Amino acid sequence: MKLYIVGAGPGDPDLITVKGLKLLQKADVIMYTDSLVNEELVALGNPDAEVLQSSGMALEEMVELMLTHLRAGKTVVRLHTGDPSVYGAIMEQIALLKAEGVEVEIVPGVSSVFAAAAAVGAELTIPELTQTLILTRAEGRTPVPERENLRALAEHHCTLALYLSATLTKKVVRELIEAGWREDTPVAVVQRASWPDQLIVRTTLENLDADMGKHGIRKHAMILAGWALDPDIHEKSEQYRSKLYDKTFTHGYRKGVKEG
Repeated sequence: MKLYIVGAGPGDPDLITVKGLKLLQKADVIMYTDSLVNEELVALGNPDAEVLQSSGMALEEMVELMLTHLRAGKTVVRLHTGDPSVYGAIMEQIALLKAEGVEVEIVPGVSSVFAAAAAVGAELTIPELTQTLILTRAEGRTPVPERENLRALAEHHCTLALYLSATLTKKVVRELIEAGWREDTPVAVVQRASWPDQLIVRTTLENLDADMGKHGIRKHAMILAGWALDPDIHEKSEQYRSKLYDKTFTHGYRKGVKEG
């Protein structure tokens, strides 16, 4: 028995891998979270597949249903929003499935962090400005390990991508400022990245909470923060050019030339 966990991507049905789409097209059963995954993508799957919506199911109910179909010899695809490895809650599903002798194959997908970066036209790692991207979330009802509290992570002063934090912006602002971030640090918020109703809000750390409230953003939002999100960064590009395309830089495929 083998279950396929497939990354659905951020929303746009075209942003699924070729492998993921092929699996959808041959699936006998497709289980997806209807509150998060675009139904247009599900519709691209096998027209004869049984489609199961899982938003109202608990873990054990989902797994038992998948096991029932797997034991019947059916090809089952569990379709997860974004990339399953980031806040996908797949570990607990895999643990129960493996205990029943089920093999699991994970097919990666486009995470909302990269769809959001694409939407705002940003490179999140810029030479000599920031070379590190931290994917995390603010602590809410679900705790985070003490060493990973937002203030501690923010002390690195690199680019931050905050999942699941749209209702916690007061906490976000407070902890980043306590970590020494400037109030005018650029922030970009992308709600429902890649969906037809995508909303982009460019703001600063100081104005983040007010602007989130003004636009009524409380869920399905990616918060990107740091100087890589400076809307004027392209005008300063000569300060932060990489070595990769520097004509004076020698690497394995090109010999650099001396200037002057």
